Amino acid sequence: MTVIVFRLFLLLAVGIIIYSIIKYLLDPRRKLERAHNQGEFFLLDEPENVRKNLLFTYRKVMFEGEKFLGPAEDSFEVTSIMVWTEETDGLKGLSKKDFHFIEKEILINYPKAVIEWKSPIKELLRKMNKS
Repeated sequence: MTVIVFRLFLLLAVGIIIYSIIKYLLDPRRKLERAHNQGEFFLLDEPENVRKNLLFTYRKVMFEGEKFLGPAEDSFEVTSIMVWTEETDGLKGLSKKDFHFIEKEILINYPKAVIEWKSPIKELLRKMNKS
């Protein structure tokens, strides 16, 4: 009897380990970290959950965007996205073209949204638009 219980616990432990490995391999945050380390663009978002911020990485800089719900033509949609980064040192070398690429990628998922940038990106884009 003890051997059967031991085997059941062992089988249960193996099942939990296999489940944990699969869960880890399929985790989208892991994909975000890999894209961040490789300097690629990757957008992690739950479009159906407006309260959850979107995270994305581009050229080894991690950005975060807060979504705001508002009235659109005939329904409520995400009408505004505030984007910022904590890694201001990583912005070195990014150009206006890079920020337009980011905006275009975000607008694919949220076509009715207006993208607003927080400081210091906001000031950089303002200076680039004047020149």
